[in-house]
Amino acid sequence: MENTKALLSTAYFAPIQYYCKLIQYPNVMIEQWENYSKQSYRNRCNIYGANGALAISVPVAKATNKKVFTKDVKISYDTNWQKLHWKGIESAYKSSPFYEYYIDDLERFFKQKWDFLLDFNLEIQSEICEILEIENKNSLTDDFIPVNTPNIADFRNVIHPKPQKGIDDTKFNPQTYTQVFGDKHGFIPNLSILDLIFNLGPDSSYYLESCLK
Repeated sequence: MENTKALLSTAYFAPIQYYCKLIQYPNVMIEQWENYSKQSYRNRCNIYGANGALAISVPVAKATNKKVFTKDVKISYDTNWQKLHWKGIESAYKSSPFYEYYIDDLERFFKQKWDFLLDFNLEIQSEICEILEIENKNSLTDDFIPVNTPNIADFRNVIHPKPQKGIDDTKFNPQTYTQVFGDKHGFIPNLSILDLIFNLGPDSSYYLESCLK
């Protein structure tokens, strides 16, 4: 019996692969009871800058204990990272076809402040789903879900910014599309959903469908 539920980590402007799962599965759960994992999409995303793929990260407050649940991770505002992210996104996508069309909808994420990373990411996901005109069909886990739980497609460690740490996803087949700096560095697959919506606009949801094997 094929799994009908997908289990994802939270993610900051998640990659295209992540949003493919939102349209692929009728039920999606976001893990909030896991021990927070550093150097993952939970607090970072990859955009396409003038010099190629560029990782931008949301700083998080240092925990008093070594292990902290994802739901309890707080955002740090010791540095003005919001301004840096805003300028980085502007530099990367200002010349893209749909930048002006969507950027006003995203500005609040770089002006307002959220206490918790999970709340921040969920609000971003809600806005992106609205832009994509897809159903934001997720729920938070009530408890930690162990690895290899039956009838659940677990992507918590599959969708990862470091290929060597990720696990092969046989149901994700990224297709090429025109990117701002593609002529300089070639096509870079599975960047942040920002790359897709700024370059393809209303066709983004059709692109997500095309990536499903």
